[in-house]
Amino acid sequence: MNKEEVFSKLNEVFKDVFDDETISVNDNTTADDIEMWDSFEHINLISAIERKFDIKFNMKEIVGLHNVGEMANLILSKLA
Repeated sequence: MNKEEVFSKLNEVFKDVFDDETISVNDNTTADDIEMWDSFEHINLISAIERKFDIKFNMKEIVGLHNVGEMANLILSKLA
């Protein structure tokens, strides 16, 4: 899987979790860019991403992420 494919799947997850078909994430997207992205939705988002990619994150990995690009890179590293 390449980064473009990861972003395609991430966009599906974000649209589903936030119930907003207009969302389109990129490398620089952060929680500040999506109005409903609060701490509760963050938990739902991480869980949905883990299910979509059949991976698991640990707490250290999650708190170290600053944007969706870093998330995509982490996903790629776990799928490698």
